[in-house]
Amino acid sequence: MILPLAHETWFEAGHRGLDWGFAGEAATLALLGAALLVTLAVRGLARAFPGVDVPFLAHLAPWMPFAVRLHLAVSLIGLLSLGVYLSPAMDLEADLPGILLGINMAVVAIGMATGWHTREAAWLLIALGPLGMIEFGVSPVLQRLDVLGLAVFVLCAGPGRWSADMELGRAREPSLDDQARAVWALRVGAGLALIIVAFAEKLANVDLALTFLQGHPGLNVARELGLGWSDLQFTRVAGAIEVLFGLLLISGALPQAAVVIAGVPFNASLWFFGVNELLGHLPVYAAMLVLLVYGSDRELRARVSALWPWTGRAAAWGS
Repeated sequence: MILPLAHETWFEAGHRGLDWGFAGEAATLALLGAALLVTLAVRGLARAFPGVDVPFLAHLAPWMPFAVRLHLAVSLIGLLSLGVYLSPAMDLEADLPGILLGINMAVVAIGMATGWHTREAAWLLIALGPLGMIEFGVSPVLQRLDVLGLAVFVLCAGPGRWSADMELGRAREPSLDDQARAVWALRVGAGLALIIVAFAEKLANVDLALTFLQGHPGLNVARELGLGWSDLQFTRVAGAIEVLFGLLLISGALPQAAVVIAGVPFNASLWFFGVNELLGHLPVYAAMLVLLVYGSDRELRARVSALWPWTGRAAAWGS
């Protein structure tokens, strides 16, 4: 069964305060507990079967910093062309703060696309988070932690190939430890973003989710398939699955399988919501691409699953 994982706040206007009652119900807690157990089971399974070597994907690893930069640049320029900040949920106003935030988005996009002063552009992108919180509040920006993860990825791995910085001799190829730290930040950022969104738009904001489903009845695919789930049941399961995907990304175990499975609902949402969904999800797609490519390389796969690579040696879990 495919559960399209759309962002309700990107398409539903109006602010709704969080209500944790639904998240604290026994059925919801049971599903969340199951998500945690599945993650631990996958983590244990990965010790015996970490993944398979896919040479044609592994050979793309040196170009992953370029891929991340390009995904960021296209997403930022695309969102800016729609008149929004880091997601379709944050409308840029035609006032001084809105204009300044938009200009900085454009500066980051240019730096990422060209690979010129790339690390400075990454630092500016990180700074745009707190600055955006002043204008839009904390929650909408926290839901874009996937963008923060990509920014730290660029800081750790550098601009990579096909960048002005590399051509000018200002950057070098990343070491294995650099890549371990970079992919750790990327997967944690993307995973936390999914978990935060699951609560902000579903599990701790059930009224928003139900309103969204009433306006888009075809999204309750369980009912369409004849399972007879109510919108409330579907919301509970969809939120738990989104938390599961977030936990699997943070875990880093079996990255190839996790990306392939999670990619189905993320791509399915494009059928329903088109350009806005594509531009908003490009950072997540970048994270999935990196995890798939790195997970297909024998050496890098161990770095992907490292729980804490911020030491002198990026040791894989269990080694």
